[in-house]
Amino acid sequence: MAHAMTVPDETESVGRVGELLLDYVRLGDHTVLARSYSSSPWHLTPPIVLDQTGSVYQPLLNPSGGLVGGDRLSIRAKVGDGAHVVLSTPSANRVYRSLAEPSVQSVDLAVGVGAIVEWVPEVTIPFAGSRFRQTIRVTLGPGATILLWDAIASGRVARGERWVFTDLSNEIHITTASGRSLLERYHLAPGAEGEGVGLASDWDYVASFYLVNDAIDVETWKELEQAMTEVLEEQPGRVLGGMSQLSAPGLAVKLVARTAPDLARLLGALWLAVRQAFWKLPVLDLRRY
Repeated sequence: MAHAMTVPDETESVGRVGELLLDYVRLGDHTVLARSYSSSPWHLTPPIVLDQTGSVYQPLLNPSGGLVGGDRLSIRAKVGDGAHVVLSTPSANRVYRSLAEPSVQSVDLAVGVGAIVEWVPEVTIPFAGSRFRQTIRVTLGPGATILLWDAIASGRVARGERWVFTDLSNEIHITTASGRSLLERYHLAPGAEGEGVGLASDWDYVASFYLVNDAIDVETWKELEQAMTEVLEEQPGRVLGGMSQLSAPGLAVKLVARTAPDLARLLGALWLAVRQAFWKLPVLDLRRY
């Protein structure tokens, strides 16, 4: 009896499944990467000691240069009680054109009691015709802090590609020890009938800045809110931002910007305000590492 051979769909073999697992602990005055695992295209490098505060900087390296349709990349980081980790990327996250399959990235961060995570990756650039799905989930222990930055470009602006990607979905979900949570979810399909990007179409960059901690006193929150308001008011015309308090204990800032340097300067100013108010630390220049 002849058996018909099953021919897989062409898109089934496209893309890679890459995992990056990171487990940090606090040992004395230091944060240490205790366990780790990575699979291509992730490339694991040792964390870098930033200063004498016990924090470390963990570069998130994808040497492939970007995401193609069918890629499934994940990051799972556990930051133990009292540890302090800065997670960032050395360059922009590029998402290439895809005819069918989306590129998918999922991030899960578990932040222990009194621990600190600063999630500050470079901007995501969706190329023309690209399809991208991202989820970022954060669970916080008592007294833990998450500083979370997430930014997307309208496309390769220098090549005249503005809002011509096929679709982009993004979800950020932060849950505190008490069960209170923050959820941001959106889907952009610039070319779809009846959809688009609304008022953002006049801008080239869109970003979110979230800060959550359930153990900071009211006066510190007020002082920080005032400092961040002053930062936003110093950016007339080039950056437009709004800030609000959260149902979870924290602050949210939503931003649009004209250029990448404008956005980077604003991130630096907001980041500095937080680090000084919470920990009396300077802002970090991660590009020098």
